Amino acid sequence: MSDGAPLIGVCLALERARFGAWEADAVLLPRSYVDAVQAAGGLALMLPPDPLVTAEPDRVLDLIDGLILAGGRDVDPVTYGEDPHPATDQSRPERDHFELALARRAMERDMPFLGICRGMQVMNVARGGTLVQDLPEHLGHEEHRRSLGTFDGNDHPVRLADGSLAARAAGEREHGTLSHHHQGVGAIGEGLDVSGWSSDDELPEALEDPERRFTLGVQWHPEADGDSRVIAALVEEARQYARERGGR
Repeated sequence: MSDGAPLIGVCLALERARFGAWEADAVLLPRSYVDAVQAAGGLALMLPPDPLVTAEPDRVLDLIDGLILAGGRDVDPVTYGEDPHPATDQSRPERDHFELALARRAMERDMPFLGICRGMQVMNVARGGTLVQDLPEHLGHEEHRRSLGTFDGNDHPVRLADGSLAARAAGEREHGTLSHHHQGVGAIGEGLDVSGWSSDDELPEALEDPERRFTLGVQWHPEADGDSRVIAALVEEARQYARERGGR
C-alpha cells in the first residue's frame, strides 16, 4: 500500500439481524470500530468466523498488520473448562474458536493485537485463563453495566500501571472509560500481567504481555470514546510492524 496505511483485521460477531422485512443470521460489527480504525489512518478489514482460518490462522494473519477482537456476547465457558452460569449468554462456538485461534497465533507471532471487552476475555482464555461469569453475583453490584444497550451512564475511571503499555496507549494513568459488561477475567492467563484496575472495586480492567511489542486487552470500549487514543496506538504500532516486515 503506497500510502503506508496498515491493514487492521477486526473480527465480526455472529448475530440475528433484521434487514428491512428480512430477518437472518448475520456477521456484523458496530460501525464505531471501523470509524476508529479509519480515523487513526488504518484500513479496516472485517473478518467473519471461518473454519479454514480457525484451522490455519496464518491464512489471515499473513495478510494483516494488526488484529482487533471486538466486544460481544459471552465466551462459551467450555473453552475454559466450566459449566455455564444461568446469566451467561447462549454461546456462538464458531466465533469463539475462530477468535481463540487468531488470538493465540497473533500473540505467538508478536503481531500488534488489541482485545476490547469480550476481546480481552478471549485473550485471557487463549492463554489458559478463566472468566468470572457473573460480576453482579461476584461483586455484589452492577456498576460495570448499569444501563443495558447504551454507554450513557456506564462510565467509570480505571487506574493504569505506571510505565505499562495500557498507560502508554491511553496516554494517562488515571483514565475515564466507557464499559458495558457483566463478566470479567478470573484466573489470569500465562504470561499476562494485569495493568489496569477499576478505581471503584479493583476489578482487572487491562491485561498485557510485557514480552510482546503490543499485546493489550482492555475491558472498556475505546471505540465508543471519541477522545480515546487506544485504537490509534494499535494502528500506529501496526504501521511500524508493516514497515519492519517490508510489506507496506
